[in-house]
Amino acid sequence: MPELILGISAYYHDSAAAVVADGVPLAAAQEERFSRSRHDPRFPARAVDYCLRAAGAKLGDVAAVAFYEDSALKFRRAVATWLATAPRGFPAFHDAFPQWLAWKRNATEEVRRNLRAAPGDGGVLPPVVTGRHHASHAASAFCPSPYESAAVLCVDGVGEWATTSMWHGRGTRLSALGELRFPHSLGLLYSAFTYFCGFKVDSGEYKLMGLAPYGRPRYARLIRERLIDVKPDGSFRLDLRHFSYVYGRVMVGRGFEELFDGPRREPEGPLTEREFDLAASVQQVTEEVMLRLARTVCERTGERRLCLAGGVALNCVANGRIVAEGLCDEVWVQPAAGDAGGALGAALAESHRRGAPRTHVGRRTDAMSGALLGPAYAAEEIAGFLERRGVPYTRLSGDRLARRVAAEIAAGRIVGWFQGRMEFGPRALGARSILADPRDPRMQSTLNLRIKYRESFRPFAPAVLSEDAARWFDLRQESPYMLLTAPVAAEQCRDGDGDGDGDVGDDLTGLGLLRVRRSTIPAVTHVDRSSRVQTVGPHDNPPFRRLLTAFRDLTGCPVLVNTSFNVRGEPIVNTPEEAYTCFMRTGIDLLVLGDFLLEKEDQPPWREKEDDWREAIPMD
Repeated sequence: MPELILGISAYYHDSAAAVVADGVPLAAAQEERFSRSRHDPRFPARAVDYCLRAAGAKLGDVAAVAFYEDSALKFRRAVATWLATAPRGFPAFHDAFPQWLAWKRNATEEVRRNLRAAPGDGGVLPPVVTGRHHASHAASAFCPSPYESAAVLCVDGVGEWATTSMWHGRGTRLSALGELRFPHSLGLLYSAFTYFCGFKVDSGEYKLMGLAPYGRPRYARLIRERLIDVKPDGSFRLDLRHFSYVYGRVMVGRGFEELFDGPRREPEGPLTEREFDLAASVQQVTEEVMLRLARTVCERTGERRLCLAGGVALNCVANGRIVAEGLCDEVWVQPAAGDAGGALGAALAESHRRGAPRTHVGRRTDAMSGALLGPAYAAEEIAGFLERRGVPYTRLSGDRLARRVAAEIAAGRIVGWFQGRMEFGPRALGARSILADPRDPRMQSTLNLRIKYRESFRPFAPAVLSEDAARWFDLRQESPYMLLTAPVAAEQCRDGDGDGDGDVGDDLTGLGLLRVRRSTIPAVTHVDRSSRVQTVGPHDNPPFRRLLTAFRDLTGCPVLVNTSFNVRGEPIVNTPEEAYTCFMRTGIDLLVLGDFLLEKEDQPPWREKEDDWREAIPMD
């Protein structure tokens, strides 16, 4: 019987669980997908329950539970910071210290307490081992990667002390090469600008990244001169006089206002040229630092392959720059690069420490199963839900379903696509997706305003058949997890004309840039002619690949708009019920649940309160 390790990350944001069998990931999921609380930081009880059931195991069958960080060391960092910033740090100390004193300084004991309360464990509690935050990130990056050896770079806000770390992965071992420590953090620098531009820290950073192409980096020099001192090797120090996250309740204060032309933008307030330019500026500086760090770790290890993890590794524009600059031959990014992935990294690190091999390496494939590590629902379970609800549907399968859905998308209809196992990580990859025609110049606006209910500036990502990717995107390698940005291929680009709503001049700025049609696939072409690309290979996600192939055969275009199946402020859908609810609440035209196709116009009138049919559906 394989040796099972349960990994857990929790108590900050994006808590998650993962199960590994002899070094192979079997299941992984974020707690938010079950609790429906976005970025849920609580103990991942539902995710643990799912992972154990997916592994066909009970807690007593698990050899060890691996927690992703050392809470005692993190507590010592917090205390040292409070003492160093006294008396200014007293309000933050007053708010946080009771929780630290009560339980957070010994999070592993809290994990044990929650595991003891788990149903069906027979009273058997496996040993709970503690990792280090950046060691968990590093393991999540290297261990499932397809490489026998590689350079590893982890960059985030902060773990215990580390904010940036470099590693050398060989075989099943990771050797630490060095780290930068709190309070000097590239992730916190980016979060400071996220906060200053009116977005939420730890969730709005991707909005800032999407906003950057609308602006000019006119503050970049000021950031370099006043906020961050970057050395040629990528090491850096922040001028802490301009930040308040070290001692306060917020990221920045008056110092930022003096540097950057006034007070912070209020959340949901109007976006101005200043916010566009601030986003462009901090993005440019972030890319510069990441390029230097990547070059340094590759040079120090002598490796031509690079693995990335940590929250900053979700910055797909910076990742794309690393690839485009040719600093190494290949880049592999953990699809759950943030704290959720720490659960998987901790489990993998413990599994390999106990002697498990990395058997996938010789096959030149990664061990992530396309990041499809979450729950799936059998056809009979979906059918049972539809029958109980009295929902009309058509049942199709295989190529027939793909051809029908491709034709509907080509006709301008928007499809909710629910297939197989749910994705682990923040990206929808063709299992819990909303799909549309990328050739429609109005689709970007339609999806943002009618489907996702989110800011109009937000870009959408393309999924493309891997064998056709080179004709559509200037991408040097495959990008299966939608974590690399690349330019749209020159042959698909246009000089820029209006979308039919009026004349377009060369002097457009800010959100006016949305009116320019830049390529043959405008719905997935950002204002700087870039796209966050997902390549779908011959062995990836068969139902999704069939659909892409059918759309290419019908239209000549092997690309679809692929965005996550959720609306603003909600986690990606997990269950058929949640998919149906999102379908009925939004402007999605068709819903595909496995082999079942639902037309919006055929559905009974939607009632918002449906407590009588909210039944739990077992997962296979």
